[in-house]
Amino acid sequence: MAKTDILKEIVQKKKERLLFAKQQLSEDELKAKVQGLAPARPFIKAINKPRQISLIAEIKKQSPSRGVIRPDFNLSEIARVYQDAGVQAISVLTEEDHFGGNISYINEVKSIAACPVLRKDFILEPYQVYESRFYGADAILLIADLLSKEKLTELMGLAGELGLECLVEVHDDKELKKAVSLKAPLIGINNRDLHTLEIDPKTTERLFTLVPKDKVVVAESGIKSYQDVLFLRILGVNAVLIGEAIMEAPSMQIKIEELMGW
Repeated sequence: MAKTDILKEIVQKKKERLLFAKQQLSEDELKAKVQGLAPARPFIKAINKPRQISLIAEIKKQSPSRGVIRPDFNLSEIARVYQDAGVQAISVLTEEDHFGGNISYINEVKSIAACPVLRKDFILEPYQVYESRFYGADAILLIADLLSKEKLTELMGLAGELGLECLVEVHDDKELKKAVSLKAPLIGINNRDLHTLEIDPKTTERLFTLVPKDKVVVAESGIKSYQDVLFLRILGVNAVLIGEAIMEAPSMQIKIEELMGW
């Protein structure tokens, strides 16, 4: 195996950062801090619209596959573009080492945009669910590949208690079965293999037919054109999560209009 498993690297780094975060702020302190916060904005409701496909626009400065995507990265400016474009939700990458994110971005975005915000990160344990709530997330990404059935059940349950919704992300049949067996209402189908970073746009097409009709489905990765979005809309997907295609465009506003046909 000459190829590096990027996911392993990211998770290792995340575990190190978690140890440090807990030294700064313990889980008990976090639990106390999430009491009495304003309710989270409803995420599923925002993206589940009859007869239309919703856009979850992502804020992502860089990625392991692309390096720096937007050199003139200005968080508040991006949030304003998304707000003005009328996106249904925003995804904020908060992973620091490989994506150049920060958890503090969430509330900054929410102070500008009125839609719900998804925290996209590599969530492994309850501490990060409390942390997500404390730092303003309305929903969190849970990656089925990273989490056992027991751990997924635990994290989804805790998120529910805290008023957060979960986007459970899958990439193959086995992970999809896991998500469906846990009755996850919101399923993300990622066209990207997180181990190799390769994209296969047919992943959504293949897995979508296996998803029960009562689920809300989000297609992720490799969505670059209006044709891509139209195909997914006809397929029956509820929402698309798009980062790179928007973040690398000279005019993000124009790119959103082109992609979505707005």
